[in-house]
Amino acid sequence: MKTWMRLMALALIGALSLGALGTLAAQENRTVRIGYVPVMIYAPLYIALERGYFAAENIAVELTPLQGGSDSVVQLAAGNFDAAVGGVGAGLLNAASLGLEFRIVAPMHTERPPIASPLVISAKRADEIKRVADLKGKTVSINAVGAATEYWVYLALSKAGLTMQDITLTAVAFRDVPLALESGAIDAAILGEPFATLQKDQGTVAVLADDFVDGITVTYLYMGLPLLNERPEVAEGFVRAYLRALRDLDDDGWLNEETAAIIEKYTNVPADVVLRANRPYYDPNGTIPLADLEELQRYFLERNVLEYTQPIDLAPFVDTSLVEKAIAVLGEYTPKPAATPAY
Repeated sequence: MKTWMRLMALALIGALSLGALGTLAAQENRTVRIGYVPVMIYAPLYIALERGYFAAENIAVELTPLQGGSDSVVQLAAGNFDAAVGGVGAGLLNAASLGLEFRIVAPMHTERPPIASPLVISAKRADEIKRVADLKGKTVSINAVGAATEYWVYLALSKAGLTMQDITLTAVAFRDVPLALESGAIDAAILGEPFATLQKDQGTVAVLADDFVDGITVTYLYMGLPLLNERPEVAEGFVRAYLRALRDLDDDGWLNEETAAIIEKYTNVPADVVLRANRPYYDPNGTIPLADLEELQRYFLERNVLEYTQPIDLAPFVDTSLVEKAIAVLGEYTPKPAATPAY
């Protein structure tokens, strides 16, 4: 797998260099191409599109559905995407070490119990698999090899006293998880909301654990240098619109029918299911937690799936300037005070 990742990263770096051609034409381009996985955590993109925040910046956004967030890295490097939203996984870290030019410009989501990417099993095996420790010797799936969701599995196992060596890890697209669980091809899976709640309603899956993550941010908005350097006004406008969407999703901005209807449009999951699903969280001021990026690197180094053996400095891959410029226009966001209990 390491050899394959290295060859892929090298090929993508070459493709990205070719993308530098046509710079003059790109200067007038107000379109941003970006991929998404049709699950709930990508709500900021849906909100910014449907509420006209990108349009207000005179930006046209082309959304392309993907199986996993790591696929965005491939498309970004190949010049097919201008920006990407997804988890920081082995592929991105390997590409960074080999020279792929990109910048993390804003965070996406954080999870807190009950988390929006729970560990699920087949409902018919609930009497057999009662706790995470029962997964020893079994097969567990994530949506893409080397994806940030692998870190979720690691956290769940660690809390139960298991290691990654105690299971067989495989990749199954979220949409195929119910059938794979039903057939016995896998024993458990990370399944993103709102699909976990939808499948619970249909009686096909049961949640094994949804309390093993508390606060770490593994998904981010990142941009290629062609967008940042050749179309800086577009990059800045995109982040302003994105930050407005993050703020819309704060507090009770998440739990309303309008937001749920927008998420339904992009996930094809009924709005009433969305409203009952475990929710993700977003930083309305767009702070990028470098310590979380370093923790992900530590994990993948220990897994021996990176092309390097010593940590690289991730700070140069973080660019906070676009969020800072957005806040200069939009103002600092003050979270709503907690409601005072009535006695």
